[in-house]
Amino acid sequence: MTQPQSRSDESIADLVRDMSTQTSRLVRDELRLAQAELTQKGKRAGIGVGELGGAGLLALYGLGALFAAIIAALALVMDTWLAALIVAVVLFAIAAVLAVAGKKQVQKAVPPVPEHTVENVKADIAEVKEARSHEH
Repeated sequence: MTQPQSRSDESIADLVRDMSTQTSRLVRDELRLAQAELTQKGKRAGIGVGELGGAGLLALYGLGALFAAIIAALALVMDTWLAALIVAVVLFAIAAVLAVAGKKQVQKAVPPVPEHTVENVKADIAEVKEARSHEH
């Protein structure tokens, strides 16, 4: 025959149940808070990215105006078409140098495999296999 639970056993059971309920509620509340915080940060990041994009666009227009000023200055001593051609050739030469440098950097990054990590994993597997072969 089972004995009835004592009041202290019931209290402990109630405490454990309450603790479980409160822990679940606390975790849900913390997750909601984290979600709200991340949403706010995401909005701020989006606004920041938009502002950076606007700044980049205006800088590009400023660069175009600077090139126009260079062409206009050169046009004082030569025909305008020749000044524009000289500026265009210089810009294309700089672009070519940057393209070659960029291509070299991309080739160094490809394939996008963490080679050192792969080698470390292979070494770890070999070590485990060797340890297992010594066990047998």
